[in-house]
Amino acid sequence: MAIALESQGGGRSGDRRSDVRRVLMVALGLNISMSLLKLLVGVLSGSLAVIADAMHSATDALSSLTGLITNNLSDPQPDRDHPYGHHKYEAIGALGIAGFILFTALEILLRSGERLLEGLPPIRVGGQELMLLVLVLGFNLLLAGYEHREGRRLKSALLKADAQHAASDVWTTVVVLLGMAGALWLQVSWLDIALAIPMALLLIRVCWQVLRRTLPWLVDHIAIAPESIHREAMAVAGVINCHDIASRGVLGQQVFIDMHMVVETNDLSTAHRITELVEERLDRVFGPVRCTIHLEPKDYVEDGITYTGTHG
Repeated sequence: MAIALESQGGGRSGDRRSDVRRVLMVALGLNISMSLLKLLVGVLSGSLAVIADAMHSATDALSSLTGLITNNLSDPQPDRDHPYGHHKYEAIGALGIAGFILFTALEILLRSGERLLEGLPPIRVGGQELMLLVLVLGFNLLLAGYEHREGRRLKSALLKADAQHAASDVWTTVVVLLGMAGALWLQVSWLDIALAIPMALLLIRVCWQVLRRTLPWLVDHIAIAPESIHREAMAVAGVINCHDIASRGVLGQQVFIDMHMVVETNDLSTAHRITELVEERLDRVFGPVRCTIHLEPKDYVEDGITYTGTHG
């Protein structure tokens, strides 16, 4: 009969929620301020692109607020109700951010169509409005860089997704500035609409990027190639064979690994020590891992490393 031995790894990942929460609080305050400034400029100038950009900043604020809520729920430590931890709450938060991005893109397209039907009314724009947008652009750049840097340092999918959203706001603000400048200096009223539509398409692309990064986590897509896990496990003295290898999670943040293993010794204590050495090696090579290793008799040796077949 196989013996399942499990040890807890990934202790060095720690609880990062307080650090993530601090970054999200800064982002929330800046996003609210920027959305109000853009809305003021949009109302004064009558620019659809500026009003749409203000809505985008408002969704930035909503996404930061969503991040704060999910961050409070995403305790990395397991408990009775969540024996595998709470990491996926962050992924759900990232999906919420993707939803906000998509909503903004569709709203911009809808408003652009309405403006075309209205006959492209002129935009009232001056140097003061342009200066306010330049100021907002500077804050956008600082916020996107800050969240991206902290997301990498804290290994937070939530902060990385929010940083992606903030970066998209930089591009939309640049597009809006071009449209406003064209309306002021070239007297081209249709430029506001012509630039708003590509801006919406850009947001849809950003939405797809967030989904592509987050969905594999939620559907338990493979985290580490089984061949790589097999190579590292077999390098530990005393391991004869390992097979039926599976992994899920996020590489560098938290990965769960299951495998069946055959070792040289028949002594349970020695066998358990070998499994600990295997997990220590995997944790050192791949980052925080939590392994479940099923010890099997020596005649259970198999050539196959992992499961066969593919899906998708």
